[in-house]
Amino acid sequence: MADEFDPDEMIQRFRERAQAVRNRPLPPVAGPDKKRFLERAQVDFMDFAMIGDATATLEDGILTLRVDLRKA
Repeated sequence: MADEFDPDEMIQRFRERAQAVRNRPLPPVAGPDKKRFLERAQVDFMDFAMIGDATATLEDGILTLRVDLRKA
């Protein structure tokens, strides 16, 4: 599998997922359901964006993602 796996392609897919979450239309929900939907969307975006910003290395079959969480 490691021979076929491209970590840069994986990171690009996570960038695309983050953008899809950001552009996701709000379903016809209200009240607590709307709040839960928005909270979940925020967490999904944050997770996908974090991996989308990662630097990946693949050495000896071990994938390492490096994410800089320091404040700019």
